[in-house]
Amino acid sequence: MSIWNQFLFQDGASPLMEQLIFFHDHTMMILILITILISYMMMSLIMSKFLNRVLLEGQEVETMWTIFPAIVLIFIALPSLHLLYLLDEVNNPLLTLKVLGHQWYWSYEYSDFKDLEFDSFMLPLEELSSGNFRLLDVDNRVLLPSKTQIRMLISAADVLHSWTIPALGVKVDAVPGRLNQTMIYISHVGLFFGQCSEICGANHSFMPIVIESVPMYWFLLWVKSK
Repeated sequence: MSIWNQFLFQDGASPLMEQLIFFHDHTMMILILITILISYMMMSLIMSKFLNRVLLEGQEVETMWTIFPAIVLIFIALPSLHLLYLLDEVNNPLLTLKVLGHQWYWSYEYSDFKDLEFDSFMLPLEELSSGNFRLLDVDNRVLLPSKTQIRMLISAADVLHSWTIPALGVKVDAVPGRLNQTMIYISHVGLFFGQCSEICGANHSFMPIVIESVPMYWFLLWVKSK
């Protein structure tokens, strides 16, 4: 989860989030190099008292500063397109979780198991105990197995919502009357927090998401206990 002085992304807990962080670093490096180059050129022009008569209306220069930005854009666009298709890919999921957004809580259904569904509400202040996080913890956490392909089916019952887990690189709109699909793969066990990322009314800030990732054996024991 994020801390108060955090400036960059959360640590990636899925291969997709790690790829998103790599792409961010790749793009930022290109932008920093371009910024340094342009700043150097501008300062050189400002500080210089000389004129280059050959440079004025030079076709070679016009050609170069048209081709060079195009090449830079290709270096940014190709990884971006690859990542875009990677995010939408769903391959042979082992588990399906249905998510339904309400004003102002989430409902979850494990459709592979009979009668395994529940609502998840934010814990009020008076019910918080030691170790709980204010405005982020819920009464029923979503339990999911780690190192497993999981398909998410997301919709809403009333207005627009958005189911978001930053550490997993997941942000999917919950639209009434529409079923959106995505895939998650959690690399390791742990707690992962998120919140609704679409303004959905007065209590939009009070419908958090908590995923608890556990080994498959523990997940099956939890399913049997329900």
